[in-house]
Amino acid sequence: MRPDIAAAVARTRRRHRNHRIQVWLLRLALVVVVLGLWQLATTFWLDPFFYSQPTAIAKKLYVWFTDGTSKGSIWHNIAVTLEEAVLGFVTGSIVGIVLGILLGRARLVAEVISPFIQMANAVPRIILAALFVIWFGLGLESKVATAFILVFFPVFFNSFQGAREVDRNLVNNARILGASRVQVLWSIVVPSATSWILASLHTAFGFALIGAIVGEYTGAEFGMGLLINQAQGTFDTAGIFAGMIIITVIALLAEALLGLLERKLLRWRPPSPSVDTAAV
Repeated sequence: MRPDIAAAVARTRRRHRNHRIQVWLLRLALVVVVLGLWQLATTFWLDPFFYSQPTAIAKKLYVWFTDGTSKGSIWHNIAVTLEEAVLGFVTGSIVGIVLGILLGRARLVAEVISPFIQMANAVPRIILAALFVIWFGLGLESKVATAFILVFFPVFFNSFQGAREVDRNLVNNARILGASRVQVLWSIVVPSATSWILASLHTAFGFALIGAIVGEYTGAEFGMGLLINQAQGTFDTAGIFAGMIIITVIALLAEALLGLLERKLLRWRPPSPSVDTAAV
């Protein structure tokens, strides 16, 4: 590589690194300001019984992670919720992707079934969570079913639309060259829909967590949703916020893993021209 090009690349990487550091420092400053104002407001103006305080939430988290909760170790409750969310996410994503792509390529079948899918999507999830508890009990199955429902529909609709957006000329050219339906589906349709699918997966795991929490809130033996429900029943605002923080951290870690997976799967795609904004 020529020295001038290498120097330009080094300057660009240094500028991007400094930009990321600046963004993270500003984010940290924003968090500190918000928590400081919250602590100040609940000390002088707002009733901490209703709004809690950052110090009380930190104390609650410390107690949970050192002494445990009323339902045993906090790690066990996190593991239960995470297991329910992951199972619901995996099963809902697989079924949503497969059905979305297949129906996206079968127009007649899609036209027949689409009203029924829309009707199923319109059913409130909290009602389904209550039904799943009745059908499957308070164990793992009812929470996985609730998470599955919340994950399935966004993944299905994105996969369906991604399959519909495939370039028809590309498909026709492949058919002319002798490609079978399976080859067209695997070599053209699936890669073309990958961006749509991965975009839906970023939000789908959050929905899976919501499904697990809602299912636990409806009825469970362990889990973060049960801890939050108990905190609500005892007017423990700090416990509610502590449970929310733990769930948020889990969602952010899952988002980071999905982002890493997306970058690996989309290496073939040319880089975005707006590198500076993509770094945010």
